[in-house]
Amino acid sequence: MSRLRVVHAAKFYPPVAGGMETVVGDLCEGTADAWDVRVVAANDGPRTVRERRGDVTVDRAGTWATRHAVPLCPAFPWLLWKERADCVVLHEPNPVAGSSVFLHMPAPRLIVWHHADLLRPAWAPHTYGLMQRALYRRAECVIVSNPRLVDDSALVRHARRIAVIPFGVDVERYRRQDADERARVERIRSEIKGPRVLFVGRLVYYKGVHVLLDAMARCEGSLVLVGDGPLESDLRRQADALGIAHRVVFAGRVSDLDLPAYYQAADVFVLPSIARTEAFGVVQIEAMAAGVPVVSTNLPTGVPWVNRDGVSGLVVPPEDSGALADAIRTLETNAELRARLASGASARADALFTRGRMVDAFRDVVETAVRAPAELDAHLARAREARS
Repeated sequence: MSRLRVVHAAKFYPPVAGGMETVVGDLCEGTADAWDVRVVAANDGPRTVRERRGDVTVDRAGTWATRHAVPLCPAFPWLLWKERADCVVLHEPNPVAGSSVFLHMPAPRLIVWHHADLLRPAWAPHTYGLMQRALYRRAECVIVSNPRLVDDSALVRHARRIAVIPFGVDVERYRRQDADERARVERIRSEIKGPRVLFVGRLVYYKGVHVLLDAMARCEGSLVLVGDGPLESDLRRQADALGIAHRVVFAGRVSDLDLPAYYQAADVFVLPSIARTEAFGVVQIEAMAAGVPVVSTNLPTGVPWVNRDGVSGLVVPPEDSGALADAIRTLETNAELRARLASGASARADALFTRGRMVDAFRDVVETAVRAPAELDAHLARAREARS
């Protein structure tokens, strides 16, 4: 049987950091042993380049400017169209890639992976959204990461078929306990006074870090912020104004080698997101894999589905710094509850959120859609039964 040729149309690709980028990288690397995998993505600079990352061919279209967080890449359509494939996997939201696919499909089959609804700017759902709806109706299947998107996304409802494939991570990476890893964890613990509350992500509006800082003014211990972004200066000023700057560590971007140690050194992980842009929260499952209880917000997305209240952590209303502070204090002071939720978090990561599980389910959907499309409905029905 011939190898499938699959091209992923993505916004960015590793080593560019981000939740979507991590997922796309894992999907490509996890299937490159069986398929010829190519990625077309935006570059984070003006040059257009082709490179090999492992067994994956990556075409990066030079970015000339950015508008409303959308990289403007004139070479993107040509890179996508120039080589035929058996299947295009379109990662949405992604206006440049989606428009390119809408204008010309370089493959007989289209799979859409819907990562999140497009909310900003306000006019986008009424303009680019028209193309999205047409693409979702055309696709053999639309993949979502959690069942909440099936019920709550007006865009996903346009799909002919829907597959639920939870995001997954390499859970063992966050549990490694060799001598080097223990040394990294001990260094963090010695430098940062406990209890340690950890946030990992971009410092942007929808992450709600300003709410977390307000909450930390009512809690003990240290807050560690891993990541950078445009709001860093504002957040530093807020920490100063609250009188907690000495307890807030702006760690910036950390290396892939060091990141698991930050999770393992933490007592509590917090994802305080305030907007539906946060559709899943991959960082939650990284923390869960490390056995760290999670405090997250009850957004109308997959976030509270990932972190089950009372099972793997605590869930509070978004933009409620008082409730967030109460949850953090509860986990800081109640060692028995913290241990029970840590165990539940680890077990939930094993059951639902492994990288192998995600890659296998994705491979099955694409193989069926390309090689046996008449069997796709039955395949998805079996997957739903197995999940229920």
